[in-house]
Amino acid sequence: MQQRPIGNRTVSAIGLGGMPMSIEGRPDEKRSISAIHAALDAGVTLIDTANAYHIHADEVGHNEALIAKALREYDGDASGVLVATKGGHLRPGDGSWTVNGNPDYIRGAAEDSRRRLGVERIGLYQFHRPDPAVPYAESVTALRDLLDDGVIEMAGISNATVEQIDIAQDVLEGRLVSVQNQYSPRFRSSQPELDYCMELEIAFLPWSPLGGIGRNGAGEGFEAFQDVADARGVSPQVITLAWELAKGPRVIPIPGSSRPESILDSVTSADVELTQEELDRLG
Repeated sequence: MQQRPIGNRTVSAIGLGGMPMSIEGRPDEKRSISAIHAALDAGVTLIDTANAYHIHADEVGHNEALIAKALREYDGDASGVLVATKGGHLRPGDGSWTVNGNPDYIRGAAEDSRRRLGVERIGLYQFHRPDPAVPYAESVTALRDLLDDGVIEMAGISNATVEQIDIAQDVLEGRLVSVQNQYSPRFRSSQPELDYCMELEIAFLPWSPLGGIGRNGAGEGFEAFQDVADARGVSPQVITLAWELAKGPRVIPIPGSSRPESILDSVTSADVELTQEELDRLG
């Protein structure tokens, strides 16, 4: 599979988002682990998670623990897999999402994530979402300290603006390696952040990259994706991910999946090179 850089690491051009394995509609553990193993067999070397990927208040880190278990039980070589996790977003257990950008909280959350993942250093740790009650630079100092203390190998941010990218780069002294924002055919408002990441030569990780593209077709308003998919004999999901990959050499989509067949379909997009005519049609 095509490879792309994140900081000092090189990973697969398509990652695996673990969120659907641990939130509402959660599948049984066996199926989730099968999906992770299928992704690894297909060459996926980036897995995205977060401590907030859970349902009930007493199971913080459910997805991190699940991924750690799947990696332990994998009978192949998983030494090159980069697990990216996040802290700063919370789920109280009532279905809502809250935020906590306090540096002390982020530090503690990272230590807990490191323990759940069973690693000496977290490969990539990202500040999950800005907290309006805490100055952004103050929150990012937690990432700086985690880097300096060797708790994490690399630092990133999520749900960030261009201004916040600049703040993070300044606080981290140029060590920001990734930005994880929502981006899809339906949700393109993060285009400025994507473009800025390409300018800075840091990774841009689109979350919910298939937004607007249903499993049974491209959906209203996205017929061009279905048309291109039909012409190529692939799914509209594959075309969507290939379209995102074409947005820049450091774009690495992380489609969420809990089914082996879904992730196996997604990874084929890394081998699809869209023509300029097709890209013009997709917008």
